[in-house]
Amino acid sequence: MCGRYFIALKYEDLENAFPAFTAPPPELWEARYNVAPTQNVPVVANDGKNRIAFFKWGLVPFWAEDPAIGNRMINARSETAAEKPSFRAAFRRRRCLVLANGFYEWRKEPGSKAKTPMAIRMASGEPFAFAGLWEIWRPDDTPLLSCTILTTQPNALVAPIHNRMPVILPRAAYAQWLAPEEQQPQALQPLLKPYPEAEMCAYPVSRLVNNPANDVPACLEPATG
Repeated sequence: MCGRYFIALKYEDLENAFPAFTAPPPELWEARYNVAPTQNVPVVANDGKNRIAFFKWGLVPFWAEDPAIGNRMINARSETAAEKPSFRAAFRRRRCLVLANGFYEWRKEPGSKAKTPMAIRMASGEPFAFAGLWEIWRPDDTPLLSCTILTTQPNALVAPIHNRMPVILPRAAYAQWLAPEEQQPQALQPLLKPYPEAEMCAYPVSRLVNNPANDVPACLEPATG
C-alpha cells in the first residue's frame, strides 16, 4: 500500500514542475513532508480544467451512506480496481493525478520487530504523479471531493522494502489518464505498471515520519547512525 508520501515543493517549483496545469493560489500552497490519509492532497482531475485542486485522500464512493468509508479507501489495487464496486465507476470516468515527489514505506529488519522508514523518490529529485481515482459525494449542498492512489507490484528497488508500490505515471501517459471521456479498462491497464527502478532511489529516514503530526523537512533527511 501507499500510506504516506511527500510533495516537498515550493510554489515556484510546483509551477515549474507541472507547467501544463494551473496552480492553486499561492496562499493555499505549502510544501508537505509527511502527507497522511484523510488529509487534503493536490490532484489534477480529468474534468477538462487542467488545474491543481485539493481532494481528501480516501475515496468516498458516490453511493456511500457514511463518508468514514473513505478512511479504508486510500489505495486501490490497479489489477482489480476496474471490477470492484467502490472503484469501477471512477476507473472508467473519474481519474486523476496525485502530485508528489516521493513516498515512504517501512522496511522490516531481520531479527527485529522494528521497521525502518524509507523515503523513495526519483534519483533526479524530479516531482511526479501517482495514478489516482476520484469521486464526488453529495449528501447535501456541500459536495465532498475525494481520491485514492492506485498500487501495483513493486519494482526491484521497492520489493525488498514492501510488496506493493504506488503506480507512478510517466508524463507521456498524463493526457490519456486525464482524458475526460469514459475509457475501457483494457485501454488503461498498460499504463498501470511498476515504474523503472533504474530511475529511482531509496534511503532510510528518521522515525520522525512515523507520526503524521511531524510534517517537517527533517522527515526527509537521511537517517544517521
